[in-house]
Amino acid sequence: MESTGGPYLNTAAVTSPVGIARLLQMTFSCTTFSLVIHQGGFNAVYGTFCMFVWTFCFAVTVFIIACEFTHLHSCLSLSWGNFTAAFAMLATLMSVTAAVIYPLYFVQVGCYPIGCKVRDFRIAASVFAGLLFFAYAAEVFLTRAKPGQVTSYMATVSGLLKIVQAFVACIIFGALVNDSQYGKYVATQWCVAVYSFCFVMTVVVVAFSVTGKTALLWFPFERSVAIYTFGAVLLYVSAAVIWPVFCFDSKYGSPQRPSLCAKGKCPWDSQLVIAIFTYVNLLLYILDLAYSQRIRFVSHL
Repeated sequence: MESTGGPYLNTAAVTSPVGIARLLQMTFSCTTFSLVIHQGGFNAVYGTFCMFVWTFCFAVTVFIIACEFTHLHSCLSLSWGNFTAAFAMLATLMSVTAAVIYPLYFVQVGCYPIGCKVRDFRIAASVFAGLLFFAYAAEVFLTRAKPGQVTSYMATVSGLLKIVQAFVACIIFGALVNDSQYGKYVATQWCVAVYSFCFVMTVVVVAFSVTGKTALLWFPFERSVAIYTFGAVLLYVSAAVIWPVFCFDSKYGSPQRPSLCAKGKCPWDSQLVIAIFTYVNLLLYILDLAYSQRIRFVSHL
């Protein structure tokens, strides 16, 4: 039989620079969680989060490699370029978080009380967790949009920033539920509404880009995204002013950390984390707005 559709297997999926980076991602993630499961060990929410990151990244990376190697991605109702770019950025953020959290909570210099063998396995797992971050960062670097290049929206700076904005919002939500006392004032509830609205809208933009459905909308998607980004900047400016006032002004809150506040269960700590990441996300949305004026959307890459 003669084949008219080209080779059945795409060897570039594993031999190109991006393909090699993905093979390293698969190897490093598998090695990391294997070391942890075998002897390193984990517990509590922090350890569970790290294990989720490594297993999730491994599973999705294997899926991506398999789909590209066999050309099965052409059968999926996804904008493949947007999907892989979005996942690479998300995996970079998740892996660097796990690479910091695991050694911070589980690695120690001495052997007591866990034993030298367990300590060594945890150190090795931490090393491979760091290598995993670099492997995903390398893919983001290799697949990012270059000047003058026609590429997927999620590979542009604006698209990558959308993933970072959503990730930072998740950190804010985590601090909000950790006894932040945001329900104390209507003003702080407004800030929560800002965080929630911007997060949902950012996820919607990413979802439409990844599914490749932007061309089916009855309104100009790219203009709507730019308008939304401008609105998000204004909303985050309001939150960046309101939240610190109602949390750290002496009239409403506490300018300094209360001396009797328990470590890990102090509302002031959560409020500080929220304030810091509010400014981080404000900066990200400003950068997004600036870059959104320099790009053009491609719906079907």
